[in-house]
Amino acid sequence: MKPVRIGCVKYLNARPLIHGWSRGTVDFDDPAALCRKLDRGDLDVALVSSLEFLRRPVYRIVDGVSISSRGEVYSVIVAHGGELARVKQIELDPASETSVALLRCLLAQRGLSPRLLEGRAPATPQMDIPGLAGIRPCAARLLIGDQAIRFRQQNPAHPVWDLGEEWNNVAHLPFVFALWLIRPEVGDTEEISDALRQLRNRNLQNLDDLASSQTRISAEFCRKYYREHLFFDFGEREKAGLREFHRHCLLNKIDVASEMPLNLV
Repeated sequence: MKPVRIGCVKYLNARPLIHGWSRGTVDFDDPAALCRKLDRGDLDVALVSSLEFLRRPVYRIVDGVSISSRGEVYSVIVAHGGELARVKQIELDPASETSVALLRCLLAQRGLSPRLLEGRAPATPQMDIPGLAGIRPCAARLLIGDQAIRFRQQNPAHPVWDLGEEWNNVAHLPFVFALWLIRPEVGDTEEISDALRQLRNRNLQNLDDLASSQTRISAEFCRKYYREHLFFDFGEREKAGLREFHRHCLLNKIDVASEMPLNLV
């Protein structure tokens, strides 16, 4: 297989899917940036937000692989000061459009309509991350990925709304946060997909070694995170969860394609 222009989200949650990739350099970036690069054709394949596929279902999906949750995901949260029902505004993280879309769907499900601040506004003393110690009861912030992990570890008593857990309560299905997507003109798709599945399998079989290799977070946390909060399959229940998310997006007038055919390789 010739070298592949491959991109991957830069968060801890993606390590079991990319660690040890040896068939070309990897472009690590945030999900929104990778979506733009994949759309422009700067990448052949990328691990990106599932919403990107719902918007542009021309991509082929690497079957059997995703970043999903089946309950509390730990790293996609809304940190808030008081009761969630009293929150008047939520500052969004523009890095992950999937998490923002999920938040919109879950707020609608609860009948809540706080003001959503697009983009990251300049930090104020009340909204300073990672502390958030003085956050106003009427304000909140969406945190994703490693930033959410750092916040929860540094502020274990702070109230948070875990969006993976809430989705499970609403849909009773897994939530698919990210998928490997391949551009339609790329050849050798079966070979690429097989290589990515084999890499996932190898990393999961050696999860203790992978957890111990992380330098920014404890191996103990990584083992728990990878075994209890994240799942890396894309089976029938994950596909059903993705279809249900698509349905919720359509109901809430989120910009997605009207149809979602799964083109799997």
